[in-house]
Amino acid sequence: MHVPPAKARLLAAVLLVVVVVAVSNPDSGRTVRWVSSGRTHPQPSTSAMSASSAGGAYLARLPKFDKAPPAHPVTAAESDGAPWISRVPTDQPVAFVTIDDGWVKHPEAAELVRESRVPVTLFLAVNAIQDNPAYFTTLQDIGAVIEAHTITHPKLRGQSYAFQKHEICDGADQLTELFGRRPTMFRPPFGEQDSTTLRVVRDCGMKAALFWKETVNRGRVQYQEARIVQPGDVILMHFREQFVDDFIAALEAIKAAGLTPARLEDYFP
Repeated sequence: MHVPPAKARLLAAVLLVVVVVAVSNPDSGRTVRWVSSGRTHPQPSTSAMSASSAGGAYLARLPKFDKAPPAHPVTAAESDGAPWISRVPTDQPVAFVTIDDGWVKHPEAAELVRESRVPVTLFLAVNAIQDNPAYFTTLQDIGAVIEAHTITHPKLRGQSYAFQKHEICDGADQLTELFGRRPTMFRPPFGEQDSTTLRVVRDCGMKAALFWKETVNRGRVQYQEARIVQPGDVILMHFREQFVDDFIAALEAIKAAGLTPARLEDYFP
């Protein structure tokens, strides 16, 4: 059938407008299709493409590490309380990644920890995680070790033995019920403790109370001493919105120091 040239040009223009309008609205709430070479194809949403490219980008930023050397366990000196540790006394080229609290449950944390293949220790406050313990079970299943961080995240310094025992011992009991392993390490909220805290930690059967040498926030590492991670250093970060940047920054700092992330609990058997 013969189609006059003017009419053919008009039909082509109409088809072009339809295709342009369809492609320009990928997030309209329905599956949008575009036309190419006589075939129709689903057009992925902008948000899906962005999420995919972002995931690949942050995984590509993860430093690579050799396996940590076999741990040389440390022995704490006898005292009236648990040892207070910010740097594990070892000359092995290792450092320790610890993550506190649990209020913010970043959706990409589990994938990040799994793909990094590095050990992490989670100091969890019971009230922070009780709305979604399964989130932390997933992390535990891929190798994270769950330790104690009180029930309500209070300041402990200056509080009575009974108050601290409830927060520390009962908190450890609740974590045991949730995750099937009793904590052997403790970190006081805000890093604040006194002799009563350390005595309670010991009486609760835990092996050490943990402080830190470096902290990570908003993708930046802050150092207490020289601006390099030292062998045995404990690094602190939190479950925050910036989890991805903080975790990668911690690993980059360890890599830059020529160290390897190691499992904290292996040094306190």
